[in-house]
Amino acid sequence: MFGMGIGEILLIAVIAVLFLGPDKLPETMVSIAKFFRSVKGTVNTAKATIEEEMKFSEMKQEALAYKNELLNASSELERLTDFKEIGSEIASVKQELTLEAPIVTPMAPKEPEAVTFTPKPRPINPPEENV
Repeated sequence: MFGMGIGEILLIAVIAVLFLGPDKLPETMVSIAKFFRSVKGTVNTAKATIEEEMKFSEMKQEALAYKNELLNASSELERLTDFKEIGSEIASVKQELTLEAPIVTPMAPKEPEAVTFTPKPRPINPPEENV
């Protein structure tokens, strides 16, 4: 316990009995135990508070990251739905197409081909005889 051996604990107990006497020793041990219990409770409370603060800190960082992501998405959405900008982009694309595209003149339609069918020769059947 606390890095002390049995001999050291017995030495402390003998010194305590000599200084406090056998009648005050139980009260002193109870008060020392209460003190250690309160210190342990205070340390556990402080530890829990620090852990809770760290969780809040992490949650706050995540919330800020989500907020930045949403702000970026909303600004991108605004940019994509800005009709003035879209109109100017369409006009510039139209201008580029008219400058770069060669002028195509329509070709004269081809004359339709004349389709002719030659009749197949029909086999001549001999007249049927009356029997």
